[in-house]
Amino acid sequence: MKIEGFELRRVAMPLASPFRTSFGTQTDRDILLVKAVTDAAEGWGECVTLPDPVYSPEYTEGAVDVMKRFFIPALGAAGIPDANAVAEVLKPFKGHRMAKAALETAVLDAELRAEGRSFARELGSVHDTVPCGVSVGIMDSVPQLLDAVGGYLDEGYVRIKLKIEPGWDVDVVRAVRERFGDEVLLQVDANTAYTLRDAPHLAKLDAFDLLLIEQPLEEEDVLGHADLAKLVKTPICLDESITSAQTAAAAIRLGATSIINIKPGRVGGYLEARRIHDLASAHGIPVWCGGMVESGLGRAANIALASLPGFTLPGDVSASGRFYATDITEPFVMQDGHLTVPTGPGLGVTPVPHILDELTTAVEWVPI
Repeated sequence: MKIEGFELRRVAMPLASPFRTSFGTQTDRDILLVKAVTDAAEGWGECVTLPDPVYSPEYTEGAVDVMKRFFIPALGAAGIPDANAVAEVLKPFKGHRMAKAALETAVLDAELRAEGRSFARELGSVHDTVPCGVSVGIMDSVPQLLDAVGGYLDEGYVRIKLKIEPGWDVDVVRAVRERFGDEVLLQVDANTAYTLRDAPHLAKLDAFDLLLIEQPLEEEDVLGHADLAKLVKTPICLDESITSAQTAAAAIRLGATSIINIKPGRVGGYLEARRIHDLASAHGIPVWCGGMVESGLGRAANIALASLPGFTLPGDVSASGRFYATDITEPFVMQDGHLTVPTGPGLGVTPVPHILDELTTAVEWVPI
């Protein structure tokens, strides 16, 4: 397979409703799509950066710049034979894992499409469907939140994740439990909003039988998470702190996490995500697939990943309609709380041309 170049495409996708977390509110997504064009097939990757460096150090304009100035020229000079070589070629460049992930995914998609193999099969899928969880953002009032949670449960979602921050945590969880009962699979996500000094307060969440508390402390504070794990009964799950299989191994060894949220973009791609899955499975650590409000392209890849055997907890692999009234691919529709794993070549989905054109704000061709 010979790569001819990459198309960098920006699409503006309005969200079905505002999505608020401890680091900001999103009302739309400016998504960077990467298309790898080879002599055998074309492949797609989605860069999950945000416009500003608030979730991670990466941001979308920076991803475009580093791809054009460093990554794509390096891939061209190396003449990579397949997707497995992408990470090795880009290894000398520090960081920028989301940008690296988008390029690797696009190359892998093209390679698999050319060979007629599915993304799920390549990663090691063992399931035809995956259970769907939904992430519920911070809202203006508890009644508004309860209405939203009730709606998602009525739609069939099998797990609810509540975004929390100081002032929007214990009372909110209590209200959800009182309204919907203890049978609902419930977890919370702090997105680094607390410090170890908040341990006594976070321990109050132990009363609500949560699946986990996700990333309560700062990304770098792995030791703090290990200390917190000794002070609360609710399992600690790391998200932002897990940037590679190496950091995952360190967190497991320190006792900083008993569950891992794997976000492929955050760790540099789906091949590294599979390594983290394998590592966690070897240590008896359950994993689940996190989401970054992806379009149908990124959603298809996440569903494939979530069908691996170690993904024993429902992930943030919600239906297309959770975030987008109109997706750029054929929409993923949930049935009985599950989504079907795509089985077609590559990602198994492609953008709908007229929708993609309507939502595109910029296109740039970068030849090898």
